Amino acid sequence: MSRTLGLALGFLLDRAFGDPRHWHPVAGFGSAAIALEKRTYAARRGRGVGHVAALVGSTAALGMVAERSARGNGTAHTLLTAAATWVVLGGRSLTREAGAIDGQLRRGDLTAARTQVRNLVGRETSGLDADGVARACIESFAENTSDAVVAPLLWGGLLGVPGLLAYRAVNTLDAMVGHRNERYAEFGWAAARLDDIVNWAPARLAGALALAAAPTRSRAAAGWVAIRRDAPAHPSPNGGVVEAAFAGVLGVRLGGSNTYDGRVEHRGTLGTGPAAGRADIAPAARLARRVSGGALLTALAVSLAASRSRRGLPTAG
Repeated sequence: MSRTLGLALGFLLDRAFGDPRHWHPVAGFGSAAIALEKRTYAARRGRGVGHVAALVGSTAALGMVAERSARGNGTAHTLLTAAATWVVLGGRSLTREAGAIDGQLRRGDLTAARTQVRNLVGRETSGLDADGVARACIESFAENTSDAVVAPLLWGGLLGVPGLLAYRAVNTLDAMVGHRNERYAEFGWAAARLDDIVNWAPARLAGALALAAAPTRSRAAAGWVAIRRDAPAHPSPNGGVVEAAFAGVLGVRLGGSNTYDGRVEHRGTLGTGPAAGRADIAPAARLARRVSGGALLTALAVSLAASRSRRGLPTAG
């Protein structure tokens, strides 16, 4: 029960305050990863496997030690789980970024919006028009709702503090080294593949929750069609599912071509509606909040089921 209460409290803390302003543990992990990379880097997959294993393994071990030390005290365990949940979630920060971009586009300040959206995407933004900025914002909002809210909650519900911390370590390493450029094509392979694995189920849960949150049956049906028809063309086996679901439910078209480090990547199109624009950012934010709420309820149910299983109690009936 303390895990379940901690997840709920951590979710509320993220909604109320967003990411900690100072001494963020994820930033500290990133600094440690950079320092280790100076010793482990080589353009070989084996080196990348070792790099990921050392960082994710040590993070999971830290979570296990912390949880074990607090498990005898229900209050301490609740607070530990809440703190871990708070620092790994990113829902409020995503909402803030999207709101800032929406406001800049409303004011016609395209230059500021192009700069702001860089906080969410890795593509080149200097040549984007207003609709291109809006599309980038919505696509990132969809994918990161899965990566920064649904996935950590699900892993936290299943595995507690070690699951929360290990998942965030995997996802952070993917963002740092899981790129298809010359430096990281081999070294970052393990981080990218592991991130795909740990996000497979959460992305499909996020897609299902988006369909369940659709305002009408026809929008839900459009989201399902987009997932089945369009998601396979997306380069990400997980991002495509969530983005397609959002496209169908919002009644817009996402996807297309993006430029990364001067390289154009064609991602296919998701959905059959009109191209997404500024007016679609606010509906996307509302959909993301509903998906996040559904993910919390799912994680709490998983946590309760795991708790009953540990105690040898029946999970139903």
